[in-house]
Amino acid sequence: MRSKLFAILGGLGFLALTPGCPAEGIGDPCVPEDEYSPTFSGFALTEVSTESRSLSCQSRLCLINRFQGRVSCPYGQEVDGPAATRCKLPGSEELVTAHVVPQLLDRRADDAVYCSCRCDGPDPKARYCECPNGFRCSPAVPELALGRAQLPGSYCLREGSQFDPAQVRETASCAREAANCEE
Repeated sequence: MRSKLFAILGGLGFLALTPGCPAEGIGDPCVPEDEYSPTFSGFALTEVSTESRSLSCQSRLCLINRFQGRVSCPYGQEVDGPAATRCKLPGSEELVTAHVVPQLLDRRADDAVYCSCRCDGPDPKARYCECPNGFRCSPAVPELALGRAQLPGSYCLREGSQFDPAQVRETASCAREAANCEE
């Protein structure tokens, strides 16, 4: 009986010393839930967003890091444009009803929108993940001192995908005529 008790306590001690959650699915593509709304016009290059209950991520966190437009609509759209050039909701034939700016060539979805996890933060009692190979734990969401926020901190960012405003040409965007962005 005593040996079983020590085995159980030893196992619990091992779990307590495990450094964090496994980083499963980190880097997988994700489509943020906002894109299932026909009135959503897209994300802005100036923002970082986290979707903490993403059903498209094993980690349950979809990171939108300094991305312009909609993942599901790389060329953007004019609301009154021809039907053939209009954006559709992901997995649907329903049209987006908002103006959508095109993605930037230097900041495409695969560099800025993917499944991630929080690897460091201000709460010493929180569980953090370890970043897999090809990713680096980098500050992404600032703490804004608005109370007990759960998502500020560092996230696993794909190496080479950190935002550098000097390297992003805001005038070089996806253009349907040039067919320079895969859909």
